[in-house]
Amino acid sequence: MLTTKEAAALAVNALDSKKGIGIRLLKIDQVSTLADYFIICTGTSNTHVRTLCDFAEVTLTQAGEPLLGREGHRGDTWVLLDFGAVVIHVFTEEAREFYDLERLWADAEQVDLKDILTGSSV
Repeated sequence: MLTTKEAAALAVNALDSKKGIGIRLLKIDQVSTLADYFIICTGTSNTHVRTLCDFAEVTLTQAGEPLLGREGHRGDTWVLLDFGAVVIHVFTEEAREFYDLERLWADAEQVDLKDILTGSSV
């Protein structure tokens, strides 16, 4: 079983490997009881959002992390994957701008991804 930090890092790398845009990892355990980490990512289209979510889901479930819930909003403009301690939000660009989760969770600790991403361009 992975630690929550390892699960979050695995998800971030999965999203990055499928060309997720603007990936952010927020450590929210000090400001909320909802989860330990929120991951926010943008896809270039509804199809890309689906692909990102499918790959993150497969990657984490193969690592032993059970998916607790998957919610879609308005035809894959925003998909939420709930792994308990790690929650992944994948948006289209317009939906991400509209919901602006980074602003809503401004009190959360933003984790530097340069130590997490393997061979990426963040």
